[in-house]
Amino acid sequence: MSELSENGGNDLEVETTGETVGEAKWQALRELERLQPGLDKGRVRFQVVSEGKRGLLGVGYSPARVVASVEDGAAPPAEVGEEAAEARDLVARIVETLGVRCRVDAAEDDDGVTITCVGSDLGVLIGRHGQTIDAVQYLVNAVAYRRWSERRPVVVDASGYRSRREATLGALAARSAQRAIATGEPVELEPMSSSERKIVHLRLQDHAGVETTSEGREPSRYVVIRPTGA
Repeated sequence: MSELSENGGNDLEVETTGETVGEAKWQALRELERLQPGLDKGRVRFQVVSEGKRGLLGVGYSPARVVASVEDGAAPPAEVGEEAAEARDLVARIVETLGVRCRVDAAEDDDGVTITCVGSDLGVLIGRHGQTIDAVQYLVNAVAYRRWSERRPVVVDASGYRSRREATLGALAARSAQRAIATGEPVELEPMSSSERKIVHLRLQDHAGVETTSEGREPSRYVVIRPTGA
């Protein structure tokens, strides 16, 4: 069991439990590494809250509890331009309104701006099939389109959700293409956002034997995979 907490400074801090102090510390390290990939374990400090109590025949058992913190775990915001910083601040306000506790980072390159939310439980932010995070991304891009002098796309991600979803959609597209070829019948996928439909189209654009189209109306627009010539 673990809890992400804030201590008023820049430290990243988690509280974990286990049957022993050693197990609680191990759980804490795992959680910190998940929140901060590439963690320097030498900067981790442990505070033993309770050494736990085994009890007699299971009666009166209480787990060991420790608090683990990393000095300056929440690194200072990366140096980015004014527009990327504006997008980061907007996302930070949105996630705070949603009641989500996380760190919001920004990065930019020639292709656009990426806002990444990092935390222990971002299910509320992501939403079912990514509907909430897609809505946040849409809102940020709408603001950017109106306010920025140069139109640059903004991607809003949450602990690697975008890459995981892209891999899932790629696998789904490949399986569906094989089914369309095997049956000779079109295969309709579930409704998706325009960005997710694009992933499917790109995944299958060079796939021999099938072609793809988007059909229906927003927000229920979907991809149809057809055998070539069907």
